[in-house]
Amino acid sequence: MTMTPTRRRAAPRSRPARGSGPRRRRTGLVAWFFAGPAALLFVVFFAYPLGASLYQSFTERRGGVDVWVGLAQYRRLAHDPAFAHSMLNAGLILVVQVPLMIILALVLAVLLNQSWLRVRGTWRAVYFLPAVTTLVAYAVVFQVLLKTDGGLANQALHALGLGQVDWLNSPGWARVSVIGSITWRWTGYNAVILLAGLQAIGKEQYEAAALDGAGVFRVYTRVILPQLRPVVLFCVITSTIGTLQLFDENYVLTRGGPGDATLTPVVYLYKIGFQQLDFGYAAAIAWVVVAVIAAVSLVQFALYGRERDR
Repeated sequence: MTMTPTRRRAAPRSRPARGSGPRRRRTGLVAWFFAGPAALLFVVFFAYPLGASLYQSFTERRGGVDVWVGLAQYRRLAHDPAFAHSMLNAGLILVVQVPLMIILALVLAVLLNQSWLRVRGTWRAVYFLPAVTTLVAYAVVFQVLLKTDGGLANQALHALGLGQVDWLNSPGWARVSVIGSITWRWTGYNAVILLAGLQAIGKEQYEAAALDGAGVFRVYTRVILPQLRPVVLFCVITSTIGTLQLFDENYVLTRGGPGDATLTPVVYLYKIGFQQLDFGYAAAIAWVVVAVIAAVSLVQFALYGRERDR
């Protein structure tokens, strides 16, 4: 008796759920409905101006028409002593103001983090308040305070029996005035950020270091500060970017003077673009400043990475 082999029935193929294609299309349309306005604003107000400024940096205005000149604007920039002087001014302000501000912000953050301090919330708001003051308003206030005749700073010096200082018309003192105004405005802002980093460190680490016999200074330098490095790096990088983009303070206080003593790249860009109407050259200045900011930030990241790997 022969046995006929039984055929196995193939398992039915799984079919896509009915309506899955239209449903996906509807989901995509809904997503674009909500993301579309933001994407449009990004393209119109960021991507397009960015691309247009990059293109414009390779052009020159001749007879009312933009003419492609290649790298001519950048070659002109490389031989421009005024731009080199503005970069030197920005570098001088950077190496003096940023370390000074970060150290003051660290000290202020440590004080605001103390348990014995009363109404700490009020003190934090007071020190953070300059950061939310409009740039032009506080620059005008400093302009009034630093007036040579009748300014509050010179009145205080006179009360101490000292001579008056020409704060805004002397090259050296003008730089000091700009550095002082920037430090006053942004120290509290950085202190609040550093304070958040301090509060993220557990109290047990302070107690363990104290039990090991470490003094207050040693606790902060050997235990707390190493853990605070990412926050310090953030403050240093943002402060560096802000300093290299400095415009409002020195333009309102000194207009970049006296004698270009406080001229920064962005003030020079403003004068070239909006006073001389040389937009191609101004765009080239802007892109060089962006490249310098990127390079300095990368160097700071690299130095932080080396310190972390040790």
